[in-house]
Amino acid sequence: MAQASAVAQSSYIPDMEVLPPDISPYRKGNTGLDYVTTLDSGRPGPHVMVNALTHGNEICGAHALAFLFENRIGPARGKLTLSFANVEAFSRFDPRRPYESRYVDEDLNRVWSPDVLDGPRQSRELARARALRAVVAEADYLLDLHSMHLPCEPLMLCGTQDKGLALARQLGYPRHLVRDRGHDAGRRMRDYGAFDDPGQPQAALLIECGQHWSAASVTVALQSTLRFLAATGAVPAEALAPHLHAGTAEPVVIEVSGPVTVTSRSFRFVEEYFGLEIIPREGTLIATDGSVEVRTPFDDCVLIMPARTLAPGQTAVRMGRIVSP
Repeated sequence: MAQASAVAQSSYIPDMEVLPPDISPYRKGNTGLDYVTTLDSGRPGPHVMVNALTHGNEICGAHALAFLFENRIGPARGKLTLSFANVEAFSRFDPRRPYESRYVDEDLNRVWSPDVLDGPRQSRELARARALRAVVAEADYLLDLHSMHLPCEPLMLCGTQDKGLALARQLGYPRHLVRDRGHDAGRRMRDYGAFDDPGQPQAALLIECGQHWSAASVTVALQSTLRFLAATGAVPAEALAPHLHAGTAEPVVIEVSGPVTVTSRSFRFVEEYFGLEIIPREGTLIATDGSVEVRTPFDDCVLIMPARTLAPGQTAVRMGRIVSP
C-alpha cells in the first residue's frame, strides 16, 4: 500500500537538534517480538506499557526508552513493557529527508480497530500491529510517545473517557490536556479495546512531546514517561526523584469538537498555523478545501495540531474549546 499523495502546507524548516538513538541493543527483547521487552517485578501490580516509534521519524520516545534501559529503571511491582513499534520505518530515517520515514506502507496509528486488524488488508504496519496486539491488550496502562512536525507546546491526548483525563491529571505534566476521539482515517493504539471502554479500568494516554527533532521533545518524552511510571504505581516516585524535574502547572483541558478531514487535493490553510492558536470569533475562515470553506465552529476556538502535509482522508486540524483553566 503506497503512501497517499500529499502536498506540504508549511514553510517551517526545523533544526535537527537530535538524531535517532541506537536501539539495536534492545532488538532481541524477551517476548518473542523484536524490540519488545517486558520487565517483571515478580510482585503483584499493574501491567504498564510505554510505546515509542509508532511513527518511524518521531524519535524522542526512542530516546526515553533507551534512557530507561540504560539506567536500569524497572517496575517495583507488576510488569513494565517497553516497545519500539515501527522499527522498519525507523530504520529508514534519513536526516536529509526526515519526513519520509513516518511509515512504510500506511500509518501504524490508524489501524487499531478489530475490522482492520482482523480484515484481509495487508501492509507492513498492519503486520506489526497484529504482532503487537496481544501485548497492547494485556496492558493495564499505556503511554504512547509521539512528536509533532511543527513547533508547539506538548499536548497530552486523553481520548474521550473520563479515566484518560483522570490519569493525565495524575501525571501533572504537560499542562495542555486534549479530549478527542481521534481521526476519521482510522483508530489509534491509545483507543484500542478496553482503553476506550468506560466500563473497564484500563487507561491510555498519547503524548505529543513537541517538534520531532528538538532537544526539548526528548526532555518532555522522558519526564512524561517517568511521571507515568510513578502515577501508575509501577515505580515509586522517590526512586525516580534523581531524574525528575520539579514542578507542575495548572492543567488546561481542551475538548475537541471533531477533526477536520481533508476531502480534496486542494486543501489550503489561509495562513500558517503551528497549533494552540485561539481564534476569537465563530465563523472565522481558517482554510479552504476545494470549494468548501472551513470556518471555526465557535468563539475562542483552539486549533490542535494543524498538519504539515494534507491528502484526502487525513486530518487537517482539530478544533476545540477550553473547558477548564
